Amino acid sequence: MADSSIKPICQPSSGTHIVLPSYYSSEQMGLLDPNTSDGRVIFFLPWQGATVAGTTDTKCELTDNPSPTEEEVQFILGEIKGYLNDDVKVRRGDVLSCWTGLRPLVMDPNKKDTQSLARNHIIEIGDDHLITIAGGKWTTYREMAQETIDKAVDVCNLKPSRSCQTSGLLLDGAHGWSPTMHVKLVQTFGIDVAVAEHLSSIYGDRAFKLCELAQMTGLTWPVVGRRLHPDFPYIEAEVVYAVRKEYARRALDIVARRTRLAFLNVAAAEQAVPKIVEIMGRELGWSKQKCKEEHEYCLQFLDKEMGLHLKDKINSLTPQLSEADRESFLKQFQRIDCDRKGYISLNDLRRHMKVGVSISLSLTC
Repeated sequence: MADSSIKPICQPSSGTHIVLPSYYSSEQMGLLDPNTSDGRVIFFLPWQGATVAGTTDTKCELTDNPSPTEEEVQFILGEIKGYLNDDVKVRRGDVLSCWTGLRPLVMDPNKKDTQSLARNHIIEIGDDHLITIAGGKWTTYREMAQETIDKAVDVCNLKPSRSCQTSGLLLDGAHGWSPTMHVKLVQTFGIDVAVAEHLSSIYGDRAFKLCELAQMTGLTWPVVGRRLHPDFPYIEAEVVYAVRKEYARRALDIVARRTRLAFLNVAAAEQAVPKIVEIMGRELGWSKQKCKEEHEYCLQFLDKEMGLHLKDKINSLTPQLSEADRESFLKQFQRIDCDRKGYISLNDLRRHMKVGVSISLSLTC
């Protein structure tokens, strides 16, 4: 801003992440390796009852709608195989969701590859005392803000009445929170324990106001708190609360922003969209046409940005198999294709299944 001739110092980089079932990682421990086959960092960590794994690191252009690719998903799956016990078979079908995010990496003028770019933030002071902060990430925003303001105080010789307060500043909902607050939610409202733990950790003491919006389930237990999807602790009252208190105006705000459903399981998110649209439509007075548009918009997002149908494109890719994998698949194929026709017929499958059942029954007897 101070000098238009200065070369841009930020380089966008895209990173793809995938979500796998919880058994891919320990509940209390994750793994990170900075020395992968091509120098990129690989990790898998327990996250909200699942395992998040990543990541790729690719120079890219800015876009509002970054999309993961099957090649990136296969790269991550290929890399994590070496860290797991042989009992755990890394399967493409275990990928519950995938997405690509963009990061503003700070460029080093002397290097070209994104692996050499700074992952942390930098603060630069111009000749006219213009302060520039670049890089960083959401998880360090408080540290970035504090360092920037402290630098401004120093450079501009300011006289603040007190030091930075951000490290002790509580977020909304934290003031009345305690580690056992979920128990009080269960006892007060009769909600499921898993739901109570979720609401307590996400909303803090605001969870009590949210639970007042929850409807009866019609079950013996839980008494209140209808789930948006049976496999996840998100309840319908969260949609109402998000509309009334958190400015949610599109169904996508719920699917991917107020909850993490789209990130945890894209198929489950697709199943929950109709109910979310129905509740929001009732709250916001949407017409049938508006409800239809919101439903379609959500599905487009899940398809393009969360990998809903990405695995359908697998057939267009050349599979990368090891020699051992090829030999194993060939033996299985030949065992079914007894006549060596070069293909497997329906009769071959019937015969194979019948033999398998006979052997199983013989072993049982």
